[in-house]
Amino acid sequence: MIQLAPSILSADFSRLGEDVKKIETAGAHLIHVDVMDGHFVPNISYGATVMKSLCGKTQMPFDVHLMIENPDQYIGDFVTDQTEYITVHQEACPHINRTLQHIRSLDVKPGVAINPGTPVSALDYVLEDADLILVMSVNPGFGGQKFIPSALRKAQELKVLREKRGLNFRIEIDGGINVTNAKSVIDAGVEILVAGSSVFKADDVPTRVKEFLEIFE
Repeated sequence: MIQLAPSILSADFSRLGEDVKKIETAGAHLIHVDVMDGHFVPNISYGATVMKSLCGKTQMPFDVHLMIENPDQYIGDFVTDQTEYITVHQEACPHINRTLQHIRSLDVKPGVAINPGTPVSALDYVLEDADLILVMSVNPGFGGQKFIPSALRKAQELKVLREKRGLNFRIEIDGGINVTNAKSVIDAGVEILVAGSSVFKADDVPTRVKEFLEIFE
């Protein structure tokens, strides 16, 4: 199943609940929660309090993406009954295997992300430990960036590795995703598409969500 995970980083925080309700009613599958600390990436976004304010106000699961240093210190803050995935960056975790095991011990699916300059081979020994692999198709830190095409090769490589080794992780992509490149991304093997600006900055948010879903079909 191909899923759409709109990133609330691009939502209007003065009416966050309304924006989330719009994407849910239109058929989005997950809420992508981009957490930035101003250290690992050159920007600060929000913390667990903002995410938790949506608990009970939507049925969509949370897809948490921690773009932060020392994520082990904060993982527990993002665990709720609605948290499906917590993804950390390979580049931020010196003991990535332990971090992924920690996430799983909290009854949350662990994910690991790689930046545009990080090869898939860096994940060779943790693919068995992850339920989600997130390919960054922009350099993390800001919304609205242009898609980096080499991310497609990474998705294709991950798909081949998954089939060859009989693994079950899902492949997600984040950065510069829109209705123009969505089909090529899906063809490369991606199953979860994170879209921020292309959804929440659209003139008609529900219509934009439905345009994505039509491509998925």
